[in-house]
Amino acid sequence: MKKLLLISLVGLVFLTGCDKVERTLKGDDYVNQKKSLQQAKETDANYQKDIQKALKSGQEAFPQLSNKVAKDESQVILSTSMGDINIKLFPKYAPLAVENFMTHAKEGYYDGLTFHRVINEFMIQAGDPNGDGTGGQSIWNGKDSNIDSGTGFKNEITPFLYNLRGALSMANAGSDRTNGSQFFINQNPKNQANQIKEGDYPAPIIDAYKEGGNLSLDGKYTVFGQVISGMDVVDKIAAVETGDGDKPKEDITIEKIMVKQEAKTK
Repeated sequence: MKKLLLISLVGLVFLTGCDKVERTLKGDDYVNQKKSLQQAKETDANYQKDIQKALKSGQEAFPQLSNKVAKDESQVILSTSMGDINIKLFPKYAPLAVENFMTHAKEGYYDGLTFHRVINEFMIQAGDPNGDGTGGQSIWNGKDSNIDSGTGFKNEITPFLYNLRGALSMANAGSDRTNGSQFFINQNPKNQANQIKEGDYPAPIIDAYKEGGNLSLDGKYTVFGQVISGMDVVDKIAAVETGDGDKPKEDITIEKIMVKQEAKTK
């Protein structure tokens, strides 16, 4: 995961082999699969439009690049045993991830959990009741098959959010619909902009990547928030001594997540 891999923004969503799949299906399976493929094609078309829009947009189009909390954004204070981290969330672009996180936070699900995986110059990860990366559930937990398959809810990928330094992202098992309760904060302070080919990413995001982040994670993990203050705390957590499985040798806990603002919806 730590190895950098350049991912073209234009290539984040790409459908292949649709006609071949359609020709091999019969009856109801064929009808259901065709509907699914049509929805995917429509989603892909909309996404491609968003990509073109993002590539032409200025800094104001990317909410991570502002420390101001807008009316359509939420804000939480993540209090840890090493200090407070102030984070704003983006329900406009990642409504499922934000609803999941906010509901868990308000119900105290995260209280007392540890940062079970910490890798300096990469990220800090938490949100697992088991404390070892093997557990955690979404608020739906398979109750709604349109959102959560039973192993987790779907990824929400957008060309307006990135794994910049300080970005809050959902941890998953490396595939779609495996998001549960675990999350991570991108901590890497090293310049990533020199890994990007001009034209693949919006200019404001390329500039932001000069401050660090994890370029290789874009398109694979849902970004749903951004640290607006408290990165010094994130850095302190990232620098602790770790043992097997990148687990801190001394527990670093989430004491409480306080909701400071909930997004106003129309």
